[in-house]
Amino acid sequence: MKILSKLRCITVDVTGTLMAYKGELGDYYCMAAKSVGLPCPDYKRVHEGFKLAYTEMAKKYPCFGYAAKMPNIVWWKTCVRNSFVQAGYEFDEETFEKIFKRIYASFGSAAPYTVFPDSQPFLRWLRQQGLKVGIVSNAEYRYKDVILPALGLNQGSEWDFGVFSGLEGVEKPDPRIYEIALERAGNIAPEEVLHIGDSMRKDYVPAKSVGMHALLLDRFKTSDAEEWRKSGAVVLPDLVAAQDWLSRDEQVPS
Repeated sequence: MKILSKLRCITVDVTGTLMAYKGELGDYYCMAAKSVGLPCPDYKRVHEGFKLAYTEMAKKYPCFGYAAKMPNIVWWKTCVRNSFVQAGYEFDEETFEKIFKRIYASFGSAAPYTVFPDSQPFLRWLRQQGLKVGIVSNAEYRYKDVILPALGLNQGSEWDFGVFSGLEGVEKPDPRIYEIALERAGNIAPEEVLHIGDSMRKDYVPAKSVGMHALLLDRFKTSDAEEWRKSGAVVLPDLVAAQDWLSRDEQVPS
């Protein structure tokens, strides 16, 4: 009996699973600064500044400001401003506004992302097999409405429902985001659902904790993959391998 025949729904992570960032964060911050006639900021300093600023904002205003009812653009404006400040760059309000508009527009478009070539075919194949397909992502609302469609990953042709942390107010690794996914799928029993992601902590462990099956992708040959395998996880290199695995006559992993 094929693994696939025991499932009614598959949920999929986005970043690192369906797509990746193209280039470095500093590239886009640099282009934004150059567009207003400023010298290019130091990539490494900006990247480190961003990591600090993002971590601070995510801790203070989780889920992109959901609980605080902070508009998405305000959350990002604060984060971007703090990224530059942490990197040692301070701009007057007018200059910063121009820089921020460029950055916010870039990351709300297809420009900074690349979709893995196996993503769209895999999602379409799942739906052709009669499975429901859900997206579960720690992402803001623009992923659902703008970014995924701009990348050719559309609700209705590649996926049926989405659970995005910025719209739900809960984020991975909180198991509740997976419970929301089960509800969104039509209250399908967790043992009939498989989640595919690239993080043991955010994808595998919480999905399993609510009774779902899970597997991990190791697209970038991470050093952690061997430990994942030792812990009993199914770890595959890409979605082509995932399709082959789902088509096998085996037991679905418990």
